[in-house]
Amino acid sequence: MDKLPVDRATCERLTMGRDEITILATSAETGGALFAVEVRMPPGGGPPVMHRHEPGEIYHVLSGEFTFYTAPAGAPRSRVTARAGDVVPLAGGVPHTIRNESSSDAVALLVHAPGAPMEGFTRAVVAASATDGPPTMEQVMKIAADNGIEMLDPI
Repeated sequence: MDKLPVDRATCERLTMGRDEITILATSAETGGALFAVEVRMPPGGGPPVMHRHEPGEIYHVLSGEFTFYTAPAGAPRSRVTARAGDVVPLAGGVPHTIRNESSSDAVALLVHAPGAPMEGFTRAVVAASATDGPPTMEQVMKIAADNGIEMLDPI
């Protein structure tokens, strides 16, 4: 990064599905250490299925509420709702998904570490959407696999 702090006015903004993503720090800018974004998720938004990947992630909920579903090895699936001010760390390799089950937008700072797998997945899904409209589930599954993300069952 040439200039700190991040100038939010010039940050790259992407749309993935219905979620709006503002890129705060790329893998290239952090030497691969992380991928940091702000995500705005409308009601009903979020990944449609449980998934797992090696990068860990941490959410800091800025407004609204997110519902986190996790299924750690040997434990039953859990459902936790996080509200503004809450911080939710997710270890790499743990099956999970995040949804906005509320009636208003939810916003969070999200950091993936290391960053390349999630940044690669995000950019590839956005690129696929730009050329032919929303990608099919088969296309998303391939993009996920290409970036080390395993798609699992619906919640």
